[in-house]
Amino acid sequence: MAIDPMHQFAIHEVVHIDPVNVPGLGLVNLSITNSVLWMGIAALVVCGFLLASARGAVVPGRLQSLGESLYGLVDNLTSSMIGHEGRKFLPFVFTLFSFILVMNLFGLIAIPGVGAPFTATSQLAVTLTLALVTFITVIVIGFIRNGFGFFKLFVPSGVPWPLLFLLVPIEFISFMVRPVTLSLRLFGNMLGGHVVLKIFASFVIGLGAFALTGGLASLGFVGSALSLGTVVALTALEFIVAFLQAFVFAALACVYINDVVNLHAH
Repeated sequence: MAIDPMHQFAIHEVVHIDPVNVPGLGLVNLSITNSVLWMGIAALVVCGFLLASARGAVVPGRLQSLGESLYGLVDNLTSSMIGHEGRKFLPFVFTLFSFILVMNLFGLIAIPGVGAPFTATSQLAVTLTLALVTFITVIVIGFIRNGFGFFKLFVPSGVPWPLLFLLVPIEFISFMVRPVTLSLRLFGNMLGGHVVLKIFASFVIGLGAFALTGGLASLGFVGSALSLGTVVALTALEFIVAFLQAFVFAALACVYINDVVNLHAH
């Protein structure tokens, strides 16, 4: 049987729901797919974890210590990048961070009764939606706080006016591509890492099966063992990448919010 490393990203229906006719949009498919299922589970896990860890015990247990550590991490991130108003945006940034982190980790963990691991953040539609939510939130915050002064974001200060004809379009384009770069970064890292992991895992089985034919083919056991070691190392690396990509997404969200909150310093 051919090994297909992309099969793990295939979308399929879990619960079929008849399409609904929405005026102006036509028939809309509301069926629950494996991607929707895992995102729903991720949201429930985040909510359950926060409820379980928010006990406020004087001597925190392991779960509370983990919750406080993650909260402190994101709190320091928002405060250092946005400034004294950073805590106002902590709920939004922490929600992004925790939701993305759990979805990333689910790609490496199988839950009994649910099926094989599925990484929702390996779907461009998911990462682009998260990026657009962040982008629209930044724009809304920018207009609420600055009104039409929001457009000063595209006009660098201290620049001779003739150069503005060149720099303003560049600043505008760089701002508009933010959702694209934000979504592609998360999507590419999660997709690429899982593909490589799947390929090396297939070497473990393929070389081991080839070695069973005997003769010189027995050397395949060596390659199979090396591939297994690589899979273990890559799995550990993927856990680190899962955390780092959630952190990077949250950090960039803070950078974008800082641009509109502290527009006077732009």
